Amino acid sequence: QVQLVESGGGLVQAGGSLRLSCAASGSIVSINVMGWYRQAPGKQRELVARVAAGGTTKYADFVKGRFTISRDNAKNTVYLQMNNLEPEDTAVYYCNTEGVRGYSGYIYSAFWGQGTQVTVSS
Repeated sequence: QVQLVESGGGLVQAGGSLRLSCAASGSIVSINVMGWYRQAPGKQRELVARVAAGGTTKYADFVKGRFTISRDNAKNTVYLQMNNLEPEDTAVYYCNTEGVRGYSGYIYSAFWGQGTQVTVSS
């Protein structure tokens, strides 16, 4: 059993910054991939960024160097530093894990957090 809790969302003006955090808890030995997705009203959920245990990262094109994903494996926590935010970034941001090694074995299914709202005003 894995639970993900996001924090750090809020209301910010265009050009501002936010730092999202997601802490995974449960019987976790290690996590393969941790990432961030977002979903705006009327839109499908889309990948923002993800990072593998070894440090390999993947970013969506719309990030354009504005966001940085990082993780602390010892804390089972992933972060998303968002700079130069735009109104188009307004969405609910969800934390995600893919591949969790627990004490009872490897869990291939994905886990999702409840989401944290990010609202960027113009």
